[in-house]
Amino acid sequence: MQWQAQPTKKQSPDRTRLTYILQGCLTGAIAGLVVSIFRLSIVNGLKLMLVVYKYLLMTPALIPVWLLLMLLVAIVVGYMGRQYPEIKGSGIPQVEGQLSGNLEYAWWPVLWRKFVGGILSIGSGLFLGREGPSIQLGATVAQGYAQATHQTELKRRVLIASGAAAGLSAAFNAPIASTLFVLEEVYHNFSPLIWTTALASAIVSNFVSTVFFGLTPVLHIVYARTLPLTMYPHLLLLGIFLGGMGFFYQRILLKMNDWYTYLTRLPNWLFGIVPFILIIPIGLFIPQLMGGGNNIILAIAAHSPTLIVLIGIFALRFIFSMISYGSGLPGGIFLPILSLGAILGAIYGKTMIQLGLMPSAYLVNFIIIAMAGYFAGIGKAPFTAILLITEMVGTLHHLMPLAVVSITAYIVVDILGGAPIYESLLHKIVQPTMPHAGGKLDRVEFPLFVGSYMVGHQVRDFQWPQNSLLIAIRRGEREIIPHGDTLLIAGDTLVVTTGHRNRGNLLHLLDRLPVQTK
Repeated sequence: MQWQAQPTKKQSPDRTRLTYILQGCLTGAIAGLVVSIFRLSIVNGLKLMLVVYKYLLMTPALIPVWLLLMLLVAIVVGYMGRQYPEIKGSGIPQVEGQLSGNLEYAWWPVLWRKFVGGILSIGSGLFLGREGPSIQLGATVAQGYAQATHQTELKRRVLIASGAAAGLSAAFNAPIASTLFVLEEVYHNFSPLIWTTALASAIVSNFVSTVFFGLTPVLHIVYARTLPLTMYPHLLLLGIFLGGMGFFYQRILLKMNDWYTYLTRLPNWLFGIVPFILIIPIGLFIPQLMGGGNNIILAIAAHSPTLIVLIGIFALRFIFSMISYGSGLPGGIFLPILSLGAILGAIYGKTMIQLGLMPSAYLVNFIIIAMAGYFAGIGKAPFTAILLITEMVGTLHHLMPLAVVSITAYIVVDILGGAPIYESLLHKIVQPTMPHAGGKLDRVEFPLFVGSYMVGHQVRDFQWPQNSLLIAIRRGEREIIPHGDTLLIAGDTLVVTTGHRNRGNLLHLLDRLPVQTK
């Protein structure tokens, strides 16, 4: 009897990643539409403010009426923040809290309040940025989609991260930097599943945004020539200067809420009254300085003022951006940081030109480069800073100078003891929860980088946290089932299961596990 070999059954390809990418594209399209409308409303709101203040300057008798109207807006926005504190401020710390498991909120009440409150605050000319709210809007849209389609906790988290990337992409037309920002600053994990889904979402969102705003980069700045190597010592000095100023920015911003409480004696939901009153004289006499700072950057690059004027503009924008953000109104610090960086670059360049240490032809270069350095120092996200400015300006010629200044500013802030600003803001909002049993299960992915204290140890060497279980180790494309003798190496990703509400606390515990005594 002759036996015939049975044909082997062809293994079907794993379509998991494709499914995530397609859903990321869908949420990216929705988030891109929402954020584009949000961005367009703010642009038109600022245009309206210029007309209103020009009219008020010609009709001073109406200024008291306008003051009452601004007070009413401040109270309305403040009351919305009192109802749902999650809409306060940038929104990036809130998204980071969601992804770490430290914070949860209902998506729809937050979505529409952040949308309306952001337009009223930023569109009124306060020194607030649209990018933080855009990130939260994108993440909240994705949260709503995940809830409506009954996604698992893992997929919900992936979609929220992707929605955040889509929101920033629509705000700045920078899909690559937006994806990297979510990985570097918000999610703190370079998981392939996250970055592929987030990139797809950001690209689709960017496409939707270009339908509204066109293909011209957000900060399209024309410059005379590329920076030569002989100018690179200036980059080190500029990076040190920006790092010191960035650390100062961090310290002041983190104290603003305490200062508001001490100086105003108002309930915290009424802090917004202060910036809404103070914006009136700015709007009457220097309306061109209102807003997040996009126009300031372009104006300084095109026609740089004198050094004294630059210092005055920096002082005003620094102080009032602190007042605006410290009030808790819906609005970000992303664009205000970039505008302050541009002004600092112009101040440094003007100083060196007056001292005869730098040709004036390179002033615009330093304005562009300083934006990245200042953000890299404050946010401690140098990769994002480099790519963001590259995409926003629309040229690759600054990559090397951007890298030198960004890493220098990052090192200076690190030496001074500065922490990533959004992480610090999150810690002011919520503390990690204590471990407890119960609730739905969730997975935490913890990457082991070169230099990690876990590298070179066996699994059995650690006292693993209660109410958690190490279920897998992802090593490249393989997934290993761990046992006590498994050796941990750099590049591994630990997959740990725990209760959903324990995620944030578990990530903190994994940063420094007790070693078993032998």
